[in-house]
Amino acid sequence: MDIATIGGIVGTFGCIIFAILIGGGALLFVNVPSIIIVFFGTFAVTLVKYPLGHSLAAMKIAMKTFFHKAESPTDLIRLGIELATIARRDGLLGLEGVDINNEFLAKGIQLAVDGHDEEYVGRILATEINQTIERHERGQHLFKGIGDSAPAMGMIGTLIGLVQMMSNMSDPSSIGPAMAVALLTTLYGAVLANAMAIPIADKLGHRSKEEKNNKMLILEAVSGVQKGMSPKVLEEMLLAYLPGGERDSVDLGKS
Repeated sequence: MDIATIGGIVGTFGCIIFAILIGGGALLFVNVPSIIIVFFGTFAVTLVKYPLGHSLAAMKIAMKTFFHKAESPTDLIRLGIELATIARRDGLLGLEGVDINNEFLAKGIQLAVDGHDEEYVGRILATEINQTIERHERGQHLFKGIGDSAPAMGMIGTLIGLVQMMSNMSDPSSIGPAMAVALLTTLYGAVLANAMAIPIADKLGHRSKEEKNNKMLILEAVSGVQKGMSPKVLEEMLLAYLPGGERDSVDLGKS
């Protein structure tokens, strides 16, 4: 589980709720027409922008920002070196019974063990990397779209409230509810966009970069194992996938 994402969302809404409770009753900030305009309206606009299948897939991907933390590149490098050591000692068939938790790495090693040539294995893995990036980009675009639509729906609700207020100026009792719709829709739209949709889109972008880096590292590791590369040489190649400041301090143990 990604503690940073959970903690950030809880902290953001905690601050908002705390400010509401200090300033008065929470029921003052609950308005059914405003909720319908912003939340249901934004959802409907999103369905117009994107196919339903893409929307549902993007929601599934978004859950990774809450419950999935990218695997450490250092652990992947260490595992790659271990596999290279086994392959140098026992050949590719020696990797047949090795337990590999990373699904992508396991797939690459299995293709190699099955006797496929390096070019074929590299092409299969590269295609999967591209497909993964494309899925993540769809998720980012969807949540950025929500971030664009929510404030716009809030503005629409504000205009509706102002029209209702201006058309009933002779009835003082109608001014308050109409003004509440006008203000709360703007608030709801801003919260939905800036406290949820846009941060999730940005986190998906960060996760996408992490996963791409890890999978490119794995692709390099599988290629090195297939070539029978020395574990020490492979280690030097894979360390290039770490930020400069981490390369000197990382401890990979004996290779």
